[in-house]
Amino acid sequence: MNRSNQRVIPAALLLFFSLTACVPTLKTRDVRKDTPTAFSPGASDTTASAAIPWQQFITDPALRSLIDTALANNQELNILLQEVDIAKNEVRARKGEYLPFVDIGAAAGVDKVGEFTRNGAVEQNLDIAEETKFPEPLPDFMIGARASWELDIWKKLRNAKKAATMRYLGTVEGRNFMVTNLVAEIANSYYELMALDNQLEILRSNIAIQQDALGIVRMEKQAAKVTELAVRRFEAEVLKNRSIQFDLQQRITETENRINFLAGRYPQPVVRSSARFAELSPDSVYAGMPAQLLANRPDIRRAELELSAAKLDVKAARANFYPSLRLTAGVGLNAYDASLLTEAPASLLYNVAGDLMAPLINRNAIKAAYANANARQLQAVYDYERTVLNAYVEVMNQLAKIQNLRNSYDLRSQQVEALTSSITISTNLFRSARADYMEVLLTQRDALESRFELVETQKQRMSATVDAYKALGGGWR
Repeated sequence: MNRSNQRVIPAALLLFFSLTACVPTLKTRDVRKDTPTAFSPGASDTTASAAIPWQQFITDPALRSLIDTALANNQELNILLQEVDIAKNEVRARKGEYLPFVDIGAAAGVDKVGEFTRNGAVEQNLDIAEETKFPEPLPDFMIGARASWELDIWKKLRNAKKAATMRYLGTVEGRNFMVTNLVAEIANSYYELMALDNQLEILRSNIAIQQDALGIVRMEKQAAKVTELAVRRFEAEVLKNRSIQFDLQQRITETENRINFLAGRYPQPVVRSSARFAELSPDSVYAGMPAQLLANRPDIRRAELELSAAKLDVKAARANFYPSLRLTAGVGLNAYDASLLTEAPASLLYNVAGDLMAPLINRNAIKAAYANANARQLQAVYDYERTVLNAYVEVMNQLAKIQNLRNSYDLRSQQVEALTSSITISTNLFRSARADYMEVLLTQRDALESRFELVETQKQRMSATVDAYKALGGGWR
């Protein structure tokens, strides 16, 4: 190599790298992962119910059977599983981008040049023996292999592959999050169905009581102790409750069908044991420490993986400002006669080349891609923080709800006992003319409403336990 080349090449390389080293500086922000030390002041329990598999947390055999069916047949969950496979295939595709590409192929063609062209004139003027002249037109046969390889010197392709891996793992966590929601939704619908069954049974027994009261009022009317107005009011109350009966039956049908839809099956009766619904006692839920949410909640784990993928995307986008080195090579056999292809080394051809390219002018597209990657990283930071905050708030709400519903249930139970005994008292007073018919009517109405509200509170207690289990990150294991 002469002196001029020794000077020019280093200078060119220096200019080359100095031009590509100018990368715009963008806004960055570190993610906040700090959480409160406890869900309540002074709490130090590290046991979290989220670590319990749902098969142990839910003890009702019929409900467990429904959940098993839903996890196998739910269409939305199965659609999400295909998304997981798609993300997995994307990782495979990204991995192949930083490995060498090798193609093998064969080609055949024929070429006829004009006599008044440069190549044609040269051939006409050459003094070539007849037996060594090229055929006219000239065939061309080739078989060979070609390879290309972009050297990932800035880890652009490897970072893209790692980002795809993170997103694949994120889709797995998304699937886990959906399993958690599916388990909770089926459980809540199941408890709602049991509550509706109990309300329907309460309504039927109340209608029987009102029918007896209506008979008493009719006898009192015959004795001229009450007017027709009292009879009509009691008849209207009976008719109203009988119409409510059909409303409850419709809600039962819709709730059953919602459960069947979640289970991925056509409408059919849902097996349940509603008779013991009032005896169900919600399981104790242990909150553990807030920091455990980061490991137990699938949506937080997915947000964290998305954040990691966004950071890798920024690195990959930054690498577009730097030079890229691509190596190409080819080897094969080439001849104008197919019978001469095996006459190596005369028919042998090969080539090796290397390209070092870097963006120099009009880098707007690269800058825009880099800025977008950085903006998406900031979005991922805020999304992670929002997900953690939302998880903490959900747990706090459900823990408070469990406690408040427990106190409410105790008071409503006492209210039901008082109003149930007042039905007999008001009826006896009415018979002895010491209470009017409106007192009897209102007492029966209040007793019915209180029993409905007690069942509703029991349903909310069971649902609050399930929702707290879900909020803590349980249900997907």
